[in-house]
Amino acid sequence: MWKEIREREFGKLRPNLFTSSVSKHRLSSIQLSNSKEIISSHRASINSLQVDLTEGRYLLAGASDATVAVYDVQRASDYEGGGLIAKHKSVLLINKQHEHGHKYPVSSAIWYPIDTGLFITGSYDHHINVWDTNTTQVVMNFKMPGKVYRTAMSSLARSHMLIAAGTEDVQVRLCDIASGAFSHTLSGHRDGVMSLEWSTSSEWVLITGGCDGAIRFWDIRRAGCFRVLDQSHSQFGRRPPLLVRPSTNKKSSSAGQSSCAKVRAPHKKLNGNALKSQVKTAKQRLHPGMISSLDRATGHYGVITGLKVTDDGMYLLSAGSDSRLRLWDIESGCNTLVNFETTRLQSSKSIQMALSQDSALAFVPCMTTAKAFDMWSGQTRWTFRGHYENINCCWYNALDQELYTAGNDRQILVWSPSKLNFDEVDEWRNGQAAVTDQDNWSD
Repeated sequence: MWKEIREREFGKLRPNLFTSSVSKHRLSSIQLSNSKEIISSHRASINSLQVDLTEGRYLLAGASDATVAVYDVQRASDYEGGGLIAKHKSVLLINKQHEHGHKYPVSSAIWYPIDTGLFITGSYDHHINVWDTNTTQVVMNFKMPGKVYRTAMSSLARSHMLIAAGTEDVQVRLCDIASGAFSHTLSGHRDGVMSLEWSTSSEWVLITGGCDGAIRFWDIRRAGCFRVLDQSHSQFGRRPPLLVRPSTNKKSSSAGQSSCAKVRAPHKKLNGNALKSQVKTAKQRLHPGMISSLDRATGHYGVITGLKVTDDGMYLLSAGSDSRLRLWDIESGCNTLVNFETTRLQSSKSIQMALSQDSALAFVPCMTTAKAFDMWSGQTRWTFRGHYENINCCWYNALDQELYTAGNDRQILVWSPSKLNFDEVDEWRNGQAAVTDQDNWSD
């Protein structure tokens, strides 16, 4: 890293490349932090974690003992070991003794995307509460028809304030904070909805994963889902880049055309009936109906337990109770056939996955461990061991390059980049001394 700092000072390295290289260097040295500890206020398994999207400072956690807590991960409440270990206690705690607190496990806890003044909790007591952070009072309540498995709000939304709720009911409901009522009911799943995610490229697109194994895409501006992912509809590898420079060499262009001609299938003339059938199938693929056979496609052989969209909105990572991870190309709806190394995933409850800042790494809870997978090769980069029981949720804080994990052992562990070792410092000093000796023009 010292080499990059020196090149940045001399103007040989651009600022954006410098920040990306430093982030990758810090991420490659991530390990269990020995200088930061979060004192958990929960007495049961922790099901949800999220750091606020505005300051990257406050960690929100929801647990099975119906407690919701907020931790300040940047300012410690106490220090131990001569100031070397920072202790972070909860700055806000809501439990069953609260007047409007949940009575059953809290399955989901999320921040309001553009402000830390509100947060939303969903529980097995069939309620979704909208809380005022300053007064710790419920400002809005939504009664759901069943257990709430997952809630989500769009970080891009400028035209609506909708909370998407996945419950044990077959219908997905959208709760409007502005009106205090249900604005949409999305019908299509044949079983409960355990996971859902908003698109990171459009504020109108919602992605849901059900217990029927189906992954559906919804445009909330119109009725019906417009896409159902099929695991057998696949393409190998990443999508090629959209912009391709035209070749100036005529020979190479002709060679490319000839090679393309070999790959292409021979063109056949179609009669009127065949053309109509092709148009019908194209319409079915674009807009699958409820009676269509395409509507029964499945993304996994089992329950969809987790969904995560990349920051650019081009790819979707899904996890299922069949202990499989699949990477999907959102534009084409194809399974990219990335072979993630064999792992075991939870099947009884939903899991919360996380992605690194550049979406190159995926952090996935795998029973008692959390694994970091390379998104494009599927190989396991690191395995994080520290929990005594199953891990339920992960959250990656891009501001500090820290990973937070929590599970059934009621603990929240912090995984942060390791500090520089003395070898790197000595190398930097030696390099600086060599540069100083060579710089004799000022004499």
